Amino acid sequence: MTYTNLFNFTNKTVLITGGGGSIGSEIAKAFVECGANVAVSDIDIKKAEHVSKTLSDMGIIVPFEVDVTKVASIEKLVDDVVSRFKRIDILVNHAGLNIRKPAVEFTEKDWDTVINTNLKGIFFMAQKVGKVMIKQKKGKIINTASVSAVRGHPNLAIYAASKGGVQQLTKVLANEWAKFNINVNAIGPGYTMTGQTMKFLSNQKTFKSILDKIPMGRLGTPEDMAKAVLFLASEASDYITGHTLFVEGGRLID
Repeated sequence: MTYTNLFNFTNKTVLITGGGGSIGSEIAKAFVECGANVAVSDIDIKKAEHVSKTLSDMGIIVPFEVDVTKVASIEKLVDDVVSRFKRIDILVNHAGLNIRKPAVEFTEKDWDTVINTNLKGIFFMAQKVGKVMIKQKKGKIINTASVSAVRGHPNLAIYAASKGGVQQLTKVLANEWAKFNINVNAIGPGYTMTGQTMKFLSNQKTFKSILDKIPMGRLGTPEDMAKAVLFLASEASDYITGHTLFVEGGRLID
């Protein structure tokens, strides 16, 4: 094989959920730069349109609206993307959110909000796209988990439960769909420089305490996450499936 072309995604169609945020938009940029046709989706269509407009000079990128908590919305998105591009080669199953509270303060509404987005949405999006990929007999799915999937960080009870579920779901889907030449993996971001994270870390004492736990001495960036996604979407990862690639500067070493 020719290794120099591993990250050439020309003629590949990539569907990204949560594409309007800091990480999702950077992932979209990475794929467009590498030649892919990109369907960038978000619950806020204006954000998806902004990303699409910003990157339109670089390649083919089309905005779509989706509410991943609603199966009907997921089904419409996937049908529309297939109608537009005829196939889906790569799914970046990134849409998610977080509510940070002590465990005793969470409400049923909080539970439904986080679980329906982070776990229900991940599953049914993968299921719908998986059906397309099974017919194609090929595909790559990259879910977004978190270091919270394996660590018991305080005030993240529901988020951690959802991301732990994503990690296990990734393994099961990888097992079921390997016979169809579909790879299912996940990335597990650590603290990353996004608007939400930087707001939480605006307290200098909190910020220093987090940095002290990261051997590489810095937060992750959206570019760090995008590079990991490109690897898992590329031919370089063809013999990797069911794996969560933690992108966290060494925080899980100790």
